[in-house]
Amino acid sequence: MSAGAKGADQLLADFTARKPVALARAISIVENHRPGFDRLLAALHGRTGRARRIGITGPPGAGKSTIATQLIRAFRSRDLTVGVIAVDPTSTFTGGALLGDRIRMESVALDSGVYIRSLATRGALGGLTATTREVADVLDAYGFDRILIETVGVGQSELEVARTADSCVVVLVPESGDAIQTLKAGLMEIADVFVVNKADRPGADRLKMELKVMLQLRSSRLRGSRDAARGLHSAGLADSHALGASAGDAPADVASRWLPPVLTTVAAEGTGIPDVLGALDSHHEYLSDSGQLAERRRARLRARVADVVDLKVRSRLWGDAGTEAWVDTQLAALESGETTPFDVADALLSRSARLLTGEADDLHR
Repeated sequence: MSAGAKGADQLLADFTARKPVALARAISIVENHRPGFDRLLAALHGRTGRARRIGITGPPGAGKSTIATQLIRAFRSRDLTVGVIAVDPTSTFTGGALLGDRIRMESVALDSGVYIRSLATRGALGGLTATTREVADVLDAYGFDRILIETVGVGQSELEVARTADSCVVVLVPESGDAIQTLKAGLMEIADVFVVNKADRPGADRLKMELKVMLQLRSSRLRGSRDAARGLHSAGLADSHALGASAGDAPADVASRWLPPVLTTVAAEGTGIPDVLGALDSHHEYLSDSGQLAERRRARLRARVADVVDLKVRSRLWGDAGTEAWVDTQLAALESGETTPFDVADALLSRSARLLTGEADDLHR
């Protein structure tokens, strides 16, 4: 047995024994895609699927870390262990995370039942890093009861957390009132719970009302579109799927369709946190009873397969010196207009079939 294999076996043994140093090392291997990261994830895959994954997103300064800290305390009071992925901006000097979120969670960082890991965005869009889902899998396999995933900040393109979490909390502040108009399309889709934090500031009640009105209008539009499609124009005759948000949603009664609650908190004082905790429990119960929890997790697995395929294709294709050389031979024809990038791409995929399937690697063994 090679030294590398022995090291991997020892890491798995220490990981299974729940040694924090093994957890930290496993996350580093996965986060940085070091040699053997795929084998490590494969070994851990069968241990995943037990933790509840909760996403926390919102604009910078909304108090996401403070809310996360209060939720951690609440979970720990229930004797639940918590793993936290805090996504921070990338340092322009080191390429690592700036650690702002981790510093803000300092009051719970020393709890042995809490593990906080800061990840750098490294230029990734979507509010998360390219390896967030993989790190979440490692925390899940380690045995944490809850996994909190805090994004770097929300924007129109920063909605990736919805693909990563079972429940998504969108945190806003009274000053978010004007920005909500540009964010609302995405927010309406990803939010399972809305939290208006810093509710002791002026404008909190107005923002809460605006969010409720927007949610009701969205529900009415969905109901109306379904009713019109089936010719059900009379009040009270909406069919049982009337409030489904998309074709992928599980069937649900109109009366039982999840409508995201809009809650207010002053997280720095702990005010309103029990309501957020209750909403998360209610949402998880709703997902379980409606079958959507299983569907969300299946969708996450599909996305993981797609991510792995993308990674392997890029690695095999662009890691091959012959590919780069062949593309260079096509540049003159591209410049003259004799061919197009689409034609070159199709030709490249055709000539690289053995490379993409791994057969080329087999020939060199």
